[in-house]
Amino acid sequence: MITTRDIAERLGVSVSTVGRALADDPRISEETKFRVRQAASEMGYVGNRAARMMRGASSNVVGLVIPDIRNSFYSTIAHELSKNVAAEGFQLMLSETDDDRMVELRHLRELSAYRVAGVIIVPTARPHGESVKLLRALPHLQLLRRHTSLGSQWFGVDDHEALRQATAHLVAQRHTRIAYLGGPEELPTGAERLRGFRSALREGGLTEGAGRVELGPPSSVGHGREAVRRLLAGPDAPTALVLGSIQLTLGVLEELSEQGVKVPAELSVVGFGDEPGFSWWGPGLTTVGLPIQEMATGCALWLMRRLKTEPGNDGPYTSLSPGSLILRGSTAPPGDRAPATSG
Repeated sequence: MITTRDIAERLGVSVSTVGRALADDPRISEETKFRVRQAASEMGYVGNRAARMMRGASSNVVGLVIPDIRNSFYSTIAHELSKNVAAEGFQLMLSETDDDRMVELRHLRELSAYRVAGVIIVPTARPHGESVKLLRALPHLQLLRRHTSLGSQWFGVDDHEALRQATAHLVAQRHTRIAYLGGPEELPTGAERLRGFRSALREGGLTEGAGRVELGPPSSVGHGREAVRRLLAGPDAPTALVLGSIQLTLGVLEELSEQGVKVPAELSVVGFGDEPGFSWWGPGLTTVGLPIQEMATGCALWLMRRLKTEPGNDGPYTSLSPGSLILRGSTAPPGDRAPATSG
């Protein structure tokens, strides 16, 4: 490994001069800085970031803590954030929790020990008390899910309105037996989506009994398959489904295809998220579109601005982005063989 001593010997200067030149010390002339940097580049020198952090410097790394990288929402967010922070000279470090609070705590300990510049986190349902303390000591913001214990900087989707619109679409088509498959109520997103589903039933004049609810792990494709299997086997099988996560949607579509269920003739379906294959699945999936790129850009810009301000100058901030109902062919009035109009 090339060291500052190697560079110093090549140029005939002291090791301290090389160190100061690489640190852009104003006591070193521009000519010397240029010579040192040129030699460092030619010799393949890599700076010892760990040593600098031991002296109290923060890194240029931004931590992204998410539940599941297999979920295209999170992988797309990670991709967009990586591009945005790189444009400001930062690097994204990805951590996956699988919605386990102890795994979340372990990752936050590591990020804190690495002296990351900041953290963007999709928190678990009940963050550990130590996780809360660690985040309070770091510039951070919450993405998608919001817990008051973790601060007041949050970028999210209007989950209530998104699911209300999705369900209202089915109510307007005269469905009276509608099922909802979503994440647990202990997750802020799960609670808001379920609330939106129930709001649409009430507004449509339907009793709460008209809507069956299946809640479970939102990142589980298997749960989506099992839940829809149970629903369709019951005596009062629903005529329509509303889904509350991308992975659940994938599981449901797999199961419906395997069972040969005719959509929308036998069952109308409104998915969640807009995977590349959703537009050509069956008759085309009506689904809730998510503003992924807009959220990622907003998160990155906010955090970059926060890192340039003095600690304590970041007040409460909330960004609530709307979802959009994308109409395709997977919904129709019950018993109607004609697909819904695309839009």
